[in-house]
Amino acid sequence: MSTVNINTKFVNELQVLQQDEIDSYHTYLRLANMTKDAENQQVLQKIANQEMAHYNIWKRYTQVDVSPNWTKVHFYYWIAKLFGLTFGVKLMEKSEEKAQRDYRQFLAHIPEIEKVLQEEEVHENQLLNMINEESLKYAGSVVLGLNDALVELTGALAGFTFAFQKTQIIALAALITGISASFSMAASEYLSSKAEAGEQDPLKSALYTGFAYILTVILLVLPYLLFSNYLLALAIALVTAILIIAVFNYYISIAKDFSFSKRFLEMAVISLGVATFSFVLGLIIRQVFGIDI
Repeated sequence: MSTVNINTKFVNELQVLQQDEIDSYHTYLRLANMTKDAENQQVLQKIANQEMAHYNIWKRYTQVDVSPNWTKVHFYYWIAKLFGLTFGVKLMEKSEEKAQRDYRQFLAHIPEIEKVLQEEEVHENQLLNMINEESLKYAGSVVLGLNDALVELTGALAGFTFAFQKTQIIALAALITGISASFSMAASEYLSSKAEAGEQDPLKSALYTGFAYILTVILLVLPYLLFSNYLLALAIALVTAILIIAVFNYYISIAKDFSFSKRFLEMAVISLGVATFSFVLGLIIRQVFGIDI
């Protein structure tokens, strides 16, 4: 098929690919200028150059220049700035994957597309995995803090709720339990990291674990400080736990290419299972021992 025919039939579709490339080029350049790490800067500049090379391939067929979508560029720039470089760029790449798959239909007409899409799928992923970001290095410590806080505190809150049935007392008991446990978990993570003598700094590992634990405690206890109905507070706390699990696992699934559904279901089932058991246990203890506060 001739270039004229390709331009006539596929110019609109090719301009969509061209648009993606020019948007990505400017986004990666802005991110490269944002980061202070020299190695990360080189990786991002290399990807930006690759995006511009792809843009020029499509331009040979469309014979037009495409202006960047600055709204999209600014959006991904701020996503990366707020939630981390790796998360921002991988979220951007995932949003383009479907379009790239759809455009394989042009293989019979445009020989270069196979090479371009292969670079998009393989080369850029390799480059993205070279990005060194401290927050992801300590993702395991954050997971530890979140998992323990969610499992232990949802269970404790459910038990306290039916044992005490007064939101202020439940909140007090949960805060004491949660804060004490956060220091215990942080200390355990420090000793564990120090014993392993790996790449992670033991103190930073402990801080990430402790911070994740305390933040989860605050979010789960907050409903008991805002509402006087203990059942409503428990329901909101459990919904909050599910939202924390969903948000965190979405972040990790994008940043580290993990399965979202598998990890989300696993954490949700464990947390709610422990909460249900503790809920029943608290009710039994209240009835057996006649606790009335």
